[in-house]
Amino acid sequence: MALGFLIALEIAARHYGLPGPITNQAKEVIFAPKSGPLLYASMGLMMVVLTWRERFIAAGIAVGIDVAFFLVRWAVGAKMMFGNGALWVVLGYAVIAVTRRTGRERILLLKGVGLGLLLVAGRKTGDTWLLITSKTRPAVLDQYVATADHALGNPSWIVGRIVKATGPIGDHVLDYVYIQLAVAAVLVSLYQLRNVAAERRFPRHHLVRTFLVIGLLGPGIYMIYPVVGPIFAYGADGGHWAVADLWPNTPTPIIAPHHMPFDATTPRNCMPSLHTAWATAIFIHSRKGPRILRFGGAFWLIATLGATLGFGYHYGTDIISGVVFTLTIEAALRSIERGWDRSGIQLVAYGATVFTAFLLSYRYLPMEMAEQPWVFGPLLILAMISVIYLYVRTTKLWEAKAPKVAPARQPEPEPQAELV
Repeated sequence: MALGFLIALEIAARHYGLPGPITNQAKEVIFAPKSGPLLYASMGLMMVVLTWRERFIAAGIAVGIDVAFFLVRWAVGAKMMFGNGALWVVLGYAVIAVTRRTGRERILLLKGVGLGLLLVAGRKTGDTWLLITSKTRPAVLDQYVATADHALGNPSWIVGRIVKATGPIGDHVLDYVYIQLAVAAVLVSLYQLRNVAAERRFPRHHLVRTFLVIGLLGPGIYMIYPVVGPIFAYGADGGHWAVADLWPNTPTPIIAPHHMPFDATTPRNCMPSLHTAWATAIFIHSRKGPRILRFGGAFWLIATLGATLGFGYHYGTDIISGVVFTLTIEAALRSIERGWDRSGIQLVAYGATVFTAFLLSYRYLPMEMAEQPWVFGPLLILAMISVIYLYVRTTKLWEAKAPKVAPARQPEPEPQAELV
């Protein structure tokens, strides 16, 4: 199914004269990768099925290959980037699994390789989806979303001015957090998958599953609800396509919104904010980890919110939609894992209803929302909080009903003979 989806995207991209996800990934076997940290993160995911000795060997081989590529690129003056070695190691273990392993060991190793490749394929698939949205959706709905955003106080404009005031330090920190979101997800996933090598099996639910489902469903909504973001629709980055150069200093005027044409290169990737969705997933899954992991998950969520709003990539309405989107997906995946029951069905149905209501209200009630912010603003926030509350309450109920795993019984020490 995943292969068929990749092939379909490849064909769709070729239709618009663009390389698809399969082509882009194949290029990175030889040419400079787009993201070296992502490839090493994918190798890290694959290595959860290996022994410590095999991990050290794999890491050493990856670094050695990258050093060789670095020297060649430096000699010919090519683009410098690492990561090829990590991809070679992952592909090498795929060959080892087919040719040198059998039975359950082969299946386990192939699952590890597949997990690593899925992370990279997800990134390439997302890039292709974004290109397709820009080619197939010539008109965007930014004026509707920006008008509705008045109900929340135009947070992108406020945070944008704050980030601008912090200077280059704040800008660089938030930019790194925004770009390396997948690496943060891998760190949490590695903690969740730390016992795979010993137990010879994967847990039934982990962060990577949520990440991939978010990335699969989100772009489909982009096709239905194309939005480019304030820095493009109302900022200098939009060029002559922008309504005016208003972001972040001047809030948008409250006037009747309408569809607006935009260029064929800017992705329509705002509604919902998938960066917020992924950061929320990281935060949720980090709650079961040690203190440093919980702190990291909270930091990444706060910093991601600051980046998405502060760089003008999203409106406040995108953010609250992304939170509800993630909680609904997470609830559905956990229900699939443990079996559907009434509480799970109610949670997923309620989350989907609130998310749909958000999208419809932004589209059909933006003027009412902008003119009565003290009514609609609290309603939007309360709707999001209600989903959060129901999610927390339901998951606690599930944990209370989960069977307790009894610790293994320790053998009693043999009685020692008494000395006479």
